[in-house]
Amino acid sequence: MANHNILLLCLLAFSGCYLALAFEPSPLQDFCVADKSSSALVNGMVCKDPKLAQADDFFFAGLHVPGNTSNNQGSKVTLVNVAQIPGLNTLGISMARVDYAPWGINPPHTHPRATEILTVLEGTLLVGFVTSNPDNHHITKVLQKGDVFVFPVGLVHYQRNIGYGNAVAIAALSSQNPGVITIANAVFGSNPTIGAEVLTKAFQVDKNTVDHIQAQF
Repeated sequence: MANHNILLLCLLAFSGCYLALAFEPSPLQDFCVADKSSSALVNGMVCKDPKLAQADDFFFAGLHVPGNTSNNQGSKVTLVNVAQIPGLNTLGISMARVDYAPWGINPPHTHPRATEILTVLEGTLLVGFVTSNPDNHHITKVLQKGDVFVFPVGLVHYQRNIGYGNAVAIAALSSQNPGVITIANAVFGSNPTIGAEVLTKAFQVDKNTVDHIQAQF
């Protein structure tokens, strides 16, 4: 029995070590400034020598500048992630400014690697997200200046400016590289295109409708 207990303890200890090696949620150093010159392929970005870190690695200027909303969507997202601030690498956080023209939208999209928390700085936004299958429950709310709303990771969500003036929001995201998949672009603007025989059945429309929508992308 004693031998069995010792064996069990060894197995538990080994399993604990294996799990610790397989996933470590906390940073193991003060920071890991992204080395954009490296061609190494890793899950994230390679760290540069911390002795070479400087203030500009942790800095971004210009978030006070309104984005150009003169486009079909009437919105502009200004990203501040690891591509703009190398010092965000491995820290699990980023942000964005979103500008909306009157009645402009940030179209339905997902962030595959991040939860988003949105704060309205100016204007009135109609926001919402849809839960996963099979419920596909649409949760929506009108936000005023100072209001905050959360979009859970991976769920389709959107915003629409329902005021007569411009609107501005700041979003914080729980990844240094949250990613974005805009639903319409992904489905109708993929390269190469998704076959019409798939999209006609998926959306229950005819081929001419699919062709027309794909032509917009």
